[in-house]
Amino acid sequence: MAAVIVQGLGKAFGRKTVLKDVGLDLARGEFFALLGPSGTGKTTLLRILAGLERPDTGTVLAPRRRTTVYQEPRLVQARRVLANVTLGLPRSAREAGLAALAEVGLDGYGDAWPATLSGGEAQRVALARALVREPELLLLDEPFAALDALTRLQMQDLVAELCARHRPAVVLVTHDVDEAVRLADRVAVLREGELAVDRRIDLPHPRQRDDPAFLAHRALFLSHLGVHV
Repeated sequence: MAAVIVQGLGKAFGRKTVLKDVGLDLARGEFFALLGPSGTGKTTLLRILAGLERPDTGTVLAPRRRTTVYQEPRLVQARRVLANVTLGLPRSAREAGLAALAEVGLDGYGDAWPATLSGGEAQRVALARALVREPELLLLDEPFAALDALTRLQMQDLVAELCARHRPAVVLVTHDVDEAVRLADRVAVLREGELAVDRRIDLPHPRQRDDPAFLAHRALFLSHLGVHV
């Protein structure tokens, strides 16, 4: 069953065409990663899927229950952690918010202030805030880019585990080819507003970066990004 259907999507800002005739189908529970140089329309596509931008042409069908996790956690500093997780939800969501914090490894952090959190902890709060809404579509806009290497790997593992458990359709925008191949069921490269390649990653989890099949996928995507190894 399709969770997302995009057909003939086009978007321009003034005279600059950002997306042209993009087509994309995602099934429920499918993890899709989008690579591409800066300025090629990745974030624009994500904003259209989030309902924050309107396409100029084409059709976009996406679930109403959709949430986005950004590179910055975007926490409200004047509210405690639990209040950030349940922001905009009724008071009855308190228990669900506590359960979401426990799921991301922050059991007991509900009364903490955002200023006391590390970068990784703040991103876990942002992830809990997204998951407590039980999204059918989870949009990830370079959510690990600002983290150190070890924390980044830990967050990748956490996201993979939570997405496997909750089964939303996932769209991850990233510049990190290894991250895309490590996490996604499918990886695409957006270049000059079009999907230059869209490839399924049929490798078991957890994926090893020294696996020849992993390295072959990596080399393919790097070549489409203009990097030859």
